Amino acid sequence: MIDVAPELLAKLQKSFSEKLNNNKKIDKILSTIREGEPTYSEINDLSIEVGDILAEVFKENLSSDILPDGRMYYNIAKRTVEPMMINNYEIVVNNAVIAQELLNQQAGMRIKAQVPKINQDRIDGIINRLDYEEVFDDIKWILDEPVKNFTQAVVDDLIQKNAEFHQGLGLKPIVKRIVRGDCCDWCRQVAGDYEYPSVPKDVYRRHRYCRCTVEYDPGNNKKQDVWTKQWR
Repeated sequence: MIDVAPELLAKLQKSFSEKLNNNKKIDKILSTIREGEPTYSEINDLSIEVGDILAEVFKENLSSDILPDGRMYYNIAKRTVEPMMINNYEIVVNNAVIAQELLNQQAGMRIKAQVPKINQDRIDGIINRLDYEEVFDDIKWILDEPVKNFTQAVVDDLIQKNAEFHQGLGLKPIVKRIVRGDCCDWCRQVAGDYEYPSVPKDVYRRHRYCRCTVEYDPGNNKKQDVWTKQWR
């Protein structure tokens, strides 16, 4: 059997890179980060855009027609789908760290951002599900919304890890869940501002097609003006 994985991965990487570099919204977000003015609003937008791009890349470049026996075998998924999902994690987490450390500094805290581990269980779940199906086209949906959700959750995981770390330092971090678009009743119920330690776990959870965002206030009695970005 011909090993299609190397060529397929190269094709996915090329397509992703082209779409990423041509995305004006991402370019604007990255400019904001380079200028030292990022907030979690921009980071959340970045995660949505990056997730959308990867889902589109998978849709355009993967089909039963180009896979052996029309199937996404485990070894192919492990060497193509997994690297692309890891790349999404790295793009989002690296930029989220920049934003978090800037917020720490602006709040008068010289604290390094805490970095969450990649959610390998979610990646493994997708790969195993792809391998289980005999016809890739019957399961290709799993490389759409679940991939977008995985990418958004990177921001949620980083906020949770930093909020819990800051609480351990004696601060009272505030986590904000903000509804976006025509959200469901469940999302409306968990939306709001929560001060540690009274932060329910559901604040960090998201269902399919959820575009709500989670944002963060270090909680050291300083507040950031959303317009001037100045702390007081």
